[in-house]
Amino acid sequence: MEKVMCDGTTICYAEQGKGEALVLLHGFCGSSSYWDEVVPELARSYRCIVPDLRGHGKTDAPVGSYTIEQMGNDVLQLLDELEVDKAVILGHSMGGYIALSIAQLHPERLNAFGLIHSTAFPDSEEAKEKRLRAVSTIQSAGIVSFVDGLVPGLFAPEHVESLSAQVNRVKEIGYQTPPQGAIGAALAMRERPDRRDVLSATPLPVLLVAGEKDGLIPPERTFTSDKPHIVQATIAGAGHMSMYEAPEELIQVIKQFMTGLSD
Repeated sequence: MEKVMCDGTTICYAEQGKGEALVLLHGFCGSSSYWDEVVPELARSYRCIVPDLRGHGKTDAPVGSYTIEQMGNDVLQLLDELEVDKAVILGHSMGGYIALSIAQLHPERLNAFGLIHSTAFPDSEEAKEKRLRAVSTIQSAGIVSFVDGLVPGLFAPEHVESLSAQVNRVKEIGYQTPPQGAIGAALAMRERPDRRDVLSATPLPVLLVAGEKDGLIPPERTFTSDKPHIVQATIAGAGHMSMYEAPEELIQVIKQFMTGLSD
């Protein structure tokens, strides 16, 4: 992996391919490795930039709560370092919240953006309580115990056994998350605002991808706008992790969206 210094924080990232810049942002307790199954094919046509987000992977994990906007600024500073003026940013789950933040605050940096198994809704009161319980579990039982409880629920129920190697791989990635990073990111997600208006008001092309069997963010919470500039795609049989459950289908959805940008 490569690394750059952004405002005193070391941001680690992988880069592959040439062409239009395509930034892929991972979800909570993930890393750039989440995209290993899809990047090689996408890099045949695009310059794929895949960071470890603040608090995750090999990127620095400062102690304290983060904000989604702060994590978005990390991504933009990385693009500055790479001399990328505009990019397409696609975010998985937590990464989608970051993509939405950038779309709202810095739309001039985007050619398009997308949410993959993500939502523009804020956390409900119940979800906010769940974030605090997650923080408590990480503090008391450790990151391994937390990840072991988290990961099976990310997959469609029938895939927990049939894709056991992929489930274990996602767990292994999660174990590498610094505990203070997971805590900081959980608190960032808890405080994020409602950004449904960003989806409906943006003039930018938008990709919304949902998993048919996503138990965390069902399709109806992803497809909150159906304006003409929005492309919606449901991946049959997938839970929250189509990059592992149905990578070929996800690749095709992304490629079709990217091709449409130049039509």
